[in-house]
Amino acid sequence: MENNNYNVISFQTEAYAESAKLIVSPKPDAMIRVYMAWYGSDKPVKLQTQELSSMERKGFTVVEWGGSEIHPR
Repeated sequence: MENNNYNVISFQTEAYAESAKLIVSPKPDAMIRVYMAWYGSDKPVKLQTQELSSMERKGFTVVEWGGSEIHPR
């Protein structure tokens, strides 16, 4: 990412949760999953602001984070 002039970033929410099911046992009290998809760009790209919600940690909490570089067509 640091070698790109710009990075186009989108945090995947429902799309990621639906495509990458996660089963944890015992069942957690809270689950926080953060997944970022991004690609490099030579110029700025105008994006709509994403509405991201915060999650509360309580009891046994599972935290997963990651990301992938994608290659737009």
